[in-house]
Amino acid sequence: MAEDRNEAWREDLRKATKNSERVQIPRIHMNELSAHYRARTRDEVNQGLTMEQALQESKRCLDCPNPTCMTGCPVSINIPGFIKNIERGEILEAAKILKQTSALPAVCGRVCPQEKQCESQCTYKLKLKKEPVAIGYLERFAADYERESGHVSVPEIAAKNGVKVAVVGSGPAGLSFAGDMAKKGYSVTVFEALHEIGGVLKYGIPEFRLPNHIVDVEIESLRGMGVEFVKDCIVGKTISMDDLKKDGYKGVFVASGAGLPRFMNIPGENLIGVMSSNEYLTRVNLMDASNDESDTPVLKGKNVAVVGGGNTAMDSVRTALRLGAERAMIVYRRSEEEMPARLEEVKHAKEEGVEFMTLHNPIEYLGDEKGRVKTMRLQVMELGEPDASGRRSPVPVEGKIIEVDVDVVVVSIGVSPNPIVPHSVSGLDVSPKGTIVVNEGMQSSIPTIFAGGDIVRGGATVILAMGDGRAAAKSMDEYLKK
Repeated sequence: MAEDRNEAWREDLRKATKNSERVQIPRIHMNELSAHYRARTRDEVNQGLTMEQALQESKRCLDCPNPTCMTGCPVSINIPGFIKNIERGEILEAAKILKQTSALPAVCGRVCPQEKQCESQCTYKLKLKKEPVAIGYLERFAADYERESGHVSVPEIAAKNGVKVAVVGSGPAGLSFAGDMAKKGYSVTVFEALHEIGGVLKYGIPEFRLPNHIVDVEIESLRGMGVEFVKDCIVGKTISMDDLKKDGYKGVFVASGAGLPRFMNIPGENLIGVMSSNEYLTRVNLMDASNDESDTPVLKGKNVAVVGGGNTAMDSVRTALRLGAERAMIVYRRSEEEMPARLEEVKHAKEEGVEFMTLHNPIEYLGDEKGRVKTMRLQVMELGEPDASGRRSPVPVEGKIIEVDVDVVVVSIGVSPNPIVPHSVSGLDVSPKGTIVVNEGMQSSIPTIFAGGDIVRGGATVILAMGDGRAAAKSMDEYLKK
């Protein structure tokens, strides 16, 4: 097996040598709005590729005999297949190939961390030590081209088999599962607790990174495949699993996410103006909180600190700028090198004027006479030995504490699984962290219940959640057929 793999790699290198003119083409760069303009608007920052740019970038793909890029894709997209169609100018065919395995290509082309997945396995990066093919940019281009052309295709659907399955949650895991099951001929109903479909794609990711209308088009494609959606329905509260069983659903896929915020449990966290990133982003993205006349307004601080270093922290601090913050800060206990956020998000935040206070950790918040936060006390940190994850552990620098003026603090240090379904189903095996325990096929201890995404992982990327949805659909189909 190892010999076969090594021979495939050698063949890839031979092909790269033969296609030396392709190898010399520089990687294209994404068109962006200027930092000065975009920092005060909700307009999408990344503007996509032109046709000329997409054709040029597609020519870089070597169409490797051993396409290692595909091994890095959780939903197994035929990457060379769709890129070569772009090179031939067959953009609609490229979009069709994407839809064979991905229910949300326009979404993934925007928010998927390709640099850690498919692009990290590109022959250019692995063997030629060059910048990888811009797979994510090309995926976005093909999906956007199809949408704007008005010729949105629907994947091939098997004949209806008369079997009903339910999905709990309309985030990326649930939508991916729903799409695959619809293709297999099942009658699929998605139950969403909120008043809009899309889950974290709607409430958790700002429009300057993922416009709502992009998500809506993907959802309409699923409706075109026969998927039904029920909003304002909390499975485990509004209806129970027993109710679903009585209504004839033969299988349930739980994709209820991780919407329970974590806090640091330090003094002052209950002050007015200190909130979780979940609350902050949900209010702004889903409840029109930037509008002062909204039923659920949000505090708009002049000095806003966001605690954390992930993508959600970057989304929160950049949202604060767009709400009028004069000083927007990232407070992170490790160095910038250890930040889990995408490099692109860090770059965009810096360009827009975000201040990065790395190697600082909040230890207390102080309030004014009205109970609103006014000061943040920070412990200066330094990096010690690596922890279990391989990142160097931050340790306090004795005697070094500073104070910073703040009027809004957004805590973005992670989330825990939504507890409603795990707590409402007796006999369901749940881990000490509150995640649903599943086997390799995403099947829980109750054979008819499958689960995936954050409710299983405790926190994951959009594309990993989608991969779980696809895996669960395959396993549930096999189980129900037996």
